[in-house]
Amino acid sequence: MADIIKEIIKDLPKDKISEANFEGANIVLYTKDKDFFLNNNGLIKKIVDSIKKRVELRPDPSITMDMEDAEKEIKKIIPKEAGADQIIFDPQRSRVIIEADKPGLAIGKQGAILRDIRSKTLWVPLINRKPAIRSKLIETIRAVLYQNSDYRRKFLDKIGHRIYDGWIREKKEEWIRLSYLGAARQVGRSCLLLQTPESRVLLDCGVDVASDQHPYPYLEAPEFDINELDAVIVTHAHIDHSGFVPYLFKYGYRGPVYCTEPTRDIMALMLIDFVKIQRSESKEPVFTIDDIKEMVKHTVTLEYNEVSDITPDVRITLYNAGHILGSAMAHLHVGNGLHNILYSGDQKYGRTLLLDPAVTVFPRLETMLLESTYGGKDASMPERLQSDEELKRIVKETVKRGGKVLIPTLGVGRSQEIQIAIENMVRNGTLDKIPVYIDGLVWDVTAIHTAYPEFLNTSIRKQIFHKDQNPFLSEIFKHVGSQKERMQIIEETGPCVILATSGMLTGGPSVEYLKHLADNPKNSMVFVNYQGEGSLGRRIQRGEREYTVSNSGNSGMVQIKLEVHTVEGFSGHSSRQQLMNFIKNCEPRPKKVIINHGDSSRCLDLASSIHKAFRVETLAPRNLECLRIK
Repeated sequence: MADIIKEIIKDLPKDKISEANFEGANIVLYTKDKDFFLNNNGLIKKIVDSIKKRVELRPDPSITMDMEDAEKEIKKIIPKEAGADQIIFDPQRSRVIIEADKPGLAIGKQGAILRDIRSKTLWVPLINRKPAIRSKLIETIRAVLYQNSDYRRKFLDKIGHRIYDGWIREKKEEWIRLSYLGAARQVGRSCLLLQTPESRVLLDCGVDVASDQHPYPYLEAPEFDINELDAVIVTHAHIDHSGFVPYLFKYGYRGPVYCTEPTRDIMALMLIDFVKIQRSESKEPVFTIDDIKEMVKHTVTLEYNEVSDITPDVRITLYNAGHILGSAMAHLHVGNGLHNILYSGDQKYGRTLLLDPAVTVFPRLETMLLESTYGGKDASMPERLQSDEELKRIVKETVKRGGKVLIPTLGVGRSQEIQIAIENMVRNGTLDKIPVYIDGLVWDVTAIHTAYPEFLNTSIRKQIFHKDQNPFLSEIFKHVGSQKERMQIIEETGPCVILATSGMLTGGPSVEYLKHLADNPKNSMVFVNYQGEGSLGRRIQRGEREYTVSNSGNSGMVQIKLEVHTVEGFSGHSSRQQLMNFIKNCEPRPKKVIINHGDSSRCLDLASSIHKAFRVETLAPRNLECLRIK
């Protein structure tokens, strides 16, 4: 298998393949023979069935139609009602990316239109859904990929060589180690290092935004060497899981970052926002926008349930985690059947307005790494309908007395869930139509939700497919785009709801709104997501009713007279009962469960409860502990 490309070419007619290379774990063959490209009589399928790897045949760039002529031809072929107004060529890989309002119409019945494009232009067409909400940031992120097409082709080929060339090495004694560089008995800075004799893989690399003292992972740990790092897997886009990835690129890492497509886009947005917030607070960012671009250049996106080798002895499959758009649990098949690990990241084992519950069926499973954000006996979470009613009551009462409702929220996940909940209330007539102002990167993240409906649950997906039913396009939602607009909402606008980042009041527009709305008892503030230890949000939640702010070197006290509420049921994390049910329903059930991503008492409590209920080995390690898994 080490000479896998030679083996493949050996089974094909002579002189048909002009070039062959890797795209990550996949193999791409190029041909200058037009007829062979359009019809290879099932030869490629036979090879795929034989070697169990993805093999794709593409036309050699030298035989593709001129790009300008091809664009005209594509516009002729695709029906106007498909709304395909953006066509981007990837000449090094003979691909053309077509963005359409209605991808189904651009694909045609059983792919007829795609086949027509292939035969007439000799380009390989890829159809993407155009976001219903336009975002310049999304376009910028995608432009980074298109502009660096030649680099990415060489980069992906290099990954393939690392995977397949490693198969010829002499096999050593097999073992698996796991080091906690963050998120052990804490919420924040998730970062785990998986080591085998062959591989070094980082599972998430996040920042604890609530901590000024120890915000970053322990990358100075002796077992971590950035020069030996093979791959990074990012389970989802929240800053406590992705916020330190660009730092790796700042210090020379040039390997792959594996994640889903929505995670790539949202992660880049959140990291750009993270840098902007640090600069606005006169802090020196730990990485730059250029480091974020470098990260985007090196992302390799995977679909749910797509199996991919990432090193010679580690194969991953991403499964829906139910937490936020594109969030994934990473299933790692280590060695040739040696051991199977599930890293759950953050997960929700319960249906939400946006997402299906986390998956529980896996091919094999021995060790599970499970979050415990709400895993303790002290962490109760109300039923979802109860949370909807509570939010509706708060909004109605605040509006009645002429106040504003501030909801500090995470840019992704909770904010979209709240949007859908309020839109449902207005649509059903149980809440009067009031403006909902969306500030921070929430608007851009919402745009990404409209671009990837296939990652959402069936009911919301159907609504997005019809513009007149798309809840995110409701007239109640107003985008806030400047400081001037922000001040107009604070000073001139009547009763309203304000959704603003950051959700823990650690920076961003939510802090600005609170400063101006805090002293008016007519106003309300509603916490709908987890508040990290040490954050301003947690302190206010616990009863603090004043805090210090600094402006241009001058500090002053802000008195909190508005009503403060916490509505837990909107969380994207599993409740304690959901976590227990997740273990109970896992097929197969793991033999060992390692608890992380929770306050110390909750980690220990959940570990004890799982051990008693299921008689499996449980651990709740501390940061910097190293565990031998196998």
